[in-house]
Amino acid sequence: MSVKVENLTKVYGDQKAVDNISFSIKKGEIVGFLGPNGAGKSTTMKMITGYLPSTSGSAYVCDVNVQDNPLEIQKRIGYLPESNPLYMDMYVREYLEFLTGVHQLGDKSAIRINEIIEQTGLQVEQHKKIGSLSKGYKQRVGIAQAMIHNPEVLILDEPTSGLDPNQIIEIRDLIKTFGKEKTVILSTHIMQEVEAMCDRVIIINKGNIVADDTLVNIQLNHKEKSLEEIFRSLTN
Repeated sequence: MSVKVENLTKVYGDQKAVDNISFSIKKGEIVGFLGPNGAGKSTTMKMITGYLPSTSGSAYVCDVNVQDNPLEIQKRIGYLPESNPLYMDMYVREYLEFLTGVHQLGDKSAIRINEIIEQTGLQVEQHKKIGSLSKGYKQRVGIAQAMIHNPEVLILDEPTSGLDPNQIIEIRDLIKTFGKEKTVILSTHIMQEVEAMCDRVIIINKGNIVADDTLVNIQLNHKEKSLEEIFRSLTN
């Protein structure tokens, strides 16, 4: 399994943000990880990436225990958090060069930078300061940083936020291409994005998983309602 979560729990004081959840994701799956605000989505993703320690339970990426091997996990995961933190005073290409150094890509750096700039549509903007870019192009830079080291697992929190309709289609196609050979966990509030990209849906509510199945099966089991209607019924 590319990603495996076993009895994962995160407690803040008296509140269980994530309550003993388990799931696994195979290579080549694009999974929509859905839930209302405060449901535990971002907390779960941060625990899988190693950015946040779990209270109990375990997470594995490509059979590597996240808490035991955090540096190894960083090689295998690409992560775009919802906040999309970037170095605003750096130029786009300069920032990507910095990241290839962090990931120790060595002689492959120049080729990889050119590839990722083309894939994310940053050719025209590559010599501009990140702080001067539109929100949509900043989001593309965030996706580029998540993919620069060619990770086996890509975790994206609201990846199409701020993009115009044409940009959404381009990024959607990029994610689907990436997902053919790798693993993608996609968190979004835009149900059309899930329907367009995802093979499977996991819905979390109040720290508990309330649905985990293929998109087709979930809709069949709910009398072919729209995903938005199903989501509301399971999280209200």
